Amino acid sequence: MRRMAEQSGVEFVDLKVLDLAGRLHHITFPFARFTPDVLAEGIGFDGSSYGFLKVEESDMVLLPDYDTAQMDPFRDRPTLSMFTEVKHVDKERTPFAQDGRRIVRAAEQALRDLGIADSTRWIPEYEFHIFDEAEYRNEVAGSGYTVKSDERFFHNAYHACNPHDRHDDFRDEACALMQDLGIPVRYHHHEVGAQAQQEIEGWFADLPTTADHAVMTKYILFNLAERHGLKVTFMPKPLYDNAGSGWHLHQYLVDADGKNIFDDPEGYAGLSRTALYYVGGILKHSPALSALTNPSTNSYKRLVPGFEAPTAITFGRSNRGAAIRIPSYVADPQHRRIEYRPPDFTCNPYLATSAILMAGIDGIVNRIDPYALGYHPEDAPSDQRRAETEFLPRSLADALDALEADHAFLLRGD
Repeated sequence: MRRMAEQSGVEFVDLKVLDLAGRLHHITFPFARFTPDVLAEGIGFDGSSYGFLKVEESDMVLLPDYDTAQMDPFRDRPTLSMFTEVKHVDKERTPFAQDGRRIVRAAEQALRDLGIADSTRWIPEYEFHIFDEAEYRNEVAGSGYTVKSDERFFHNAYHACNPHDRHDDFRDEACALMQDLGIPVRYHHHEVGAQAQQEIEGWFADLPTTADHAVMTKYILFNLAERHGLKVTFMPKPLYDNAGSGWHLHQYLVDADGKNIFDDPEGYAGLSRTALYYVGGILKHSPALSALTNPSTNSYKRLVPGFEAPTAITFGRSNRGAAIRIPSYVADPQHRRIEYRPPDFTCNPYLATSAILMAGIDGIVNRIDPYALGYHPEDAPSDQRRAETEFLPRSLADALDALEADHAFLLRGD
């Protein structure tokens, strides 16, 4: 890698790490300082400022993850960027237990240790707004924000075409940058929101890779917007009475041969019994999951009826109002999957995806039948469905209460 960097004229090395709240941090040093000692010992930092440790014992180190090294497209000087591993400062450089990248790998390892599957495959959908201007206020007397967009539609802007779709070139540029950095893209388009709501949909990758890609996608979109004098927000509900932005997550499990174990042509919506248990686990734990997948007060302004946002703890084929949708357009059995729709991108992607997977694992291990718990498909008889339907938390406080009462499934193998 050093030889490649020297040939590319690298002048700086940039190390990136996500804190528990999902904020990205970085530290940069000259490439000349990228010595064997740095590689072995890491870079020291103040863990208390990240919320990792108490201030009285806050020293930690970042060790570079060379497998994630990429040239940063937003730095003026040639800069090699990479993710890191967070370590304690003991002699063994013990991994920090709450390091999101460690947690996401441990969640996938749990699949293998339990003999359930070899790996996972995920597709994230990135929904966001682009505003021409945004002003934020945070004062003693109150707080708020004002946004401006020159783009206007009467109501539904889904797949709107240019010239009405003013930001298609922006999405082209973003997707090109994503692919340059190895982030696969399925497509992009204008979303339903009347004022410049966008969507970029990724493509299949395993869970640790998907979470890394999510962090870099947000980094790309924020920086590209800054370059063009625009403002990007992943705020779930920035505009009243308009469509909100989610982070829908398609997923399935594969065995050691790469075969999709969610597929069964004879099952409901083509799903295997294993897939239904996985669904049961996620639905059972979805109130607790909400604290990690929807961690802002604004998250719950999105989870209301009338905007294709999920509110009920149900599943069903083709239904975008269900917490779990089974896409009916999937023709390839190798891509048979479920889509978990409640999350939004105010979350820490490592913690949110790991929690979802652990809920699914709990469903498989304990054979949680979604039918037996009353999580009937949306195409079940309406009188039966209405009588037994449970709903997602209506506030962050409710979600935190649910997590406090139901978190043992997250500690499996801990």
